[in-house]
Formats: sequence, structure tokens, C-alpha cells
Amino acid sequence: MQYNDYYSALGLEKNASQDEIKKAYRKLAKKYHPDVNPGNKKAEEKFKQISEAYEVLSDPEKRKKYDAFGNATNFTNGYDFDPSQFGRNVRYEYRTSGSSNRSDFFNMFFGENGFDFESIFSNIGASSRRKNYSYNGEDIETQIELTIEEGFKGSEKRITLKNQKGDKSLTFKVPKGVRDGEKIRLNGQGEHGVNGGKNGDLYLVVKLKPNDKFAIEGNNLTTSLDIMPWEAALGGEKTVETLDGKILIKIPAGIQTDSKIRIQGKGYTDRNGVRGDLYIKVRIVNPVIINGEMKVLYEKLRKAASKNK
Repeated sequence: MQYNDYYSALGLEKNASQDEIKKAYRKLAKKYHPDVNPGNKKAEEKFKQISEAYEVLSDPEKRKKYDAFGNATNFTNGYDFDPSQFGRNVRYEYRTSGSSNRSDFFNMFFGENGFDFESIFSNIGASSRRKNYSYNGEDIETQIELTIEEGFKGSEKRITLKNQKGDKSLTFKVPKGVRDGEKIRLNGQGEHGVNGGKNGDLYLVVKLKPNDKFAIEGNNLTTSLDIMPWEAALGGEKTVETLDGKILIKIPAGIQTDSKIRIQGKGYTDRNGVRGDLYIKVRIVNPVIINGEMKVLYEKLRKAASKNK
């Protein structure tokens, strides 16, 4: 069974006043109410969680029992625990009751067939002496965005994560050749373990951002190149940007718009150093300004072309 942290559900500290509890509930209830989020199962589940939290924390007697249990144990939100650990005489079998919309955790403590709190507290001390329960921290996963150049060359990055204890900044190395969707694992940077349990890991999911220069597909890159009509007709040489710097390429005579020129071994790389290819997509464009001499030549070209029809 999972331990429910009602204070975290409402975004509050344990010393929150009744007024703060009421304000937090109203704010969250307005945001997640089913009428505002029709058909949204996640919002519906969130609404149930905050309603349950408010039901306990707004009731002084229930809150007192809940706080007493929380202070006597080391469970945190979401951790599984076995109710039988609190003594043989504790009734822990879960049965459905009128609290069908509440969690097993709530029904166990506050339902019709819930625990006898006196039995719990009389056994917590003995249970704690018998065994010190420890739990490993949970793994965390978040996305990071990298440019294609950063992923290709490898780099050092810094990320700031927000958690219940505040902001946490980490510096990490991006391995050369990291791929889109790949995960970078940072050992021990996840949630903290409890009672000596080891920390979880942080997984950074890589998202390679396309840019104005390159699009990526696997290990291959695609870039675009604008050329003038006469360059397309007669061929020539052009300078093109690659991940390694500028190179000079040959334009074959008679090339058409959307044709691709392949440059072998100038694409992206993988972790093993295997490189893909660079594909240069050609687009034929007209000059922005046409002077008198150019206009005369274009007229001659049009006449010459009409003779070939």
C-alpha cells in the first residue's frame, strides 16, 4: 500500500494553518475540477487526491491522527509499506466501504473498517526497534534540448532542477555523438533514499533541435543551397557549411531544383565514430535585382530557348 502525503498534495508544509489549507484546496479544486476538465482522467484523479487531502487536513481530529502516524514513521509520498509491520494485533485487511471514492490509504485509517490507532501507536515503537526500514530513492527523468552541433562535438552543460527542497544545479558532460531520444544517466542524482537507501538516478532524455542549417535523420544531415539559374545550367563550384567547417563542392551542369548532392562522411556521428552523409538540397532562385545588361541576356536566352521547341 502506498503512503499518501496529503501536505504535498496541496503544496503545503506540515505547519500550515487551517486558513492556508483552505486557500490551497480552493485554488487547486478550481483548477482540477471535472467541470473545468471534462474527460481529463489525470485532472479527475488529481481532484480526488486534493479532495481527500483536504478532508483529512481540514478535520482537526483526523489531521492529529495523520500527523501522529507521519511523525512516528519515515514514509514519504508514494512509498509502499506493509500495514502488518505495526504489530500482530493491528487489523489491516482492506475492505470497501462508503469511502469508495477514497484511496486504500484513506480507508485504512479513516474508513469504517480502518485501523485502530491506539493499536498502531502502541506497536510503532516496537516495530521501529525490530527493523529500520530503508528505501531507495526513485529515478527522475527530464528532457534536455541540444543543438545538433552540441551533440556532434560533445559539450559540457548545466541544468537546474526544481524539487521540494529548492533548486538544484548540475553540470554534466554530453557525450560526442549522442542521438535524439537517447538518455544520459547521472548516477545518484535522483530522489534521495530513505534510512540509508541509495539515491535514485537522473535520466536526461536528449532532444536534438533542428536549426536553419541542418535537419537530422539518423546519422545523415540535410542542408539547403540556393543557386542562380546560370549556375544550375552551366555548373560550377559553391561553398557549403558543414559540421566541420566550410567546404567547396561542385555543382553539376543542368541540375534541377530539389536535386540532392551527396557528400559522403560529412553527416552526424554516432558513439562509435561512424559518420553519416551530408545531403545538399538545391534550390534555383532568381537574382533580386536584374540590371539592363542582365535583362538583355535573359531576352537572348528566351529567344534561343524558343528555337528548341
